[in-house]
Amino acid sequence: MVYGLTGFGSTVLAMPLLAQVLPLKFAVPLMMLLDLAAFLLVGARFRRGIRYAEAGWLVPFMLAGMGVGLTLLIEVAEQTLLAALGVFVLGYAAYGLSRRGAPLRLARAWCAPIGLAGGALSALFGTGGVLFAIYNSGRIHDKAELRATNAAMIMLSSLVRVVLFGATGLLSQDGLITAALLLVPALLAGFAVGNRLHAAVPAAGVVRGVYALLVVSGLSLLARAAAG
Repeated sequence: MVYGLTGFGSTVLAMPLLAQVLPLKFAVPLMMLLDLAAFLLVGARFRRGIRYAEAGWLVPFMLAGMGVGLTLLIEVAEQTLLAALGVFVLGYAAYGLSRRGAPLRLARAWCAPIGLAGGALSALFGTGGVLFAIYNSGRIHDKAELRATNAAMIMLSSLVRVVLFGATGLLSQDGLITAALLLVPALLAGFAVGNRLHAAVPAAGVVRGVYALLVVSGLSLLARAAAG
């Protein structure tokens, strides 16, 4: 639903919920496959609005950051990663709930730190898209172009992660492909709802509700990490 509404943010909402019932090293590639499926099935129609000139500045830094994130995903203990995801989700929710007015205009130099952090979070939790969206919203003011560019960054990061996760064996986990296929109908239904909301209701009100849900999700992740 969130992907259909905004063109980004699906994983930052779904990942904390999936991490409650699935190992993180299974949930991350699962959401990556669903992000890729979302773009291939329904997001490709956004392609005419993509601002390639802006997205292109993020890509080199995103790729460098993804190498760091992948290493952390493989090497760091599950409980530590859950705590880190909880902190990130709470931080992003606080940013969203406290934000007022139009997005701040960002200088192009911000592509370096945001690209690096977004790439690392993309490989680590699949949540880097929200940072790319922050950068894009500070550079792109047309609503349709912003949604298209955000969706394109998700697609690109998913394609790169297919290669990285395949090379490290994360895509060969038992039941992963089956789980992704079983969840595609839910993905399509959610996108249909989000697309209708995008045309019918102010996106800001729905997104603020999502931020409130993220607060609950982030706190539950920290509680689970503390419980061991």
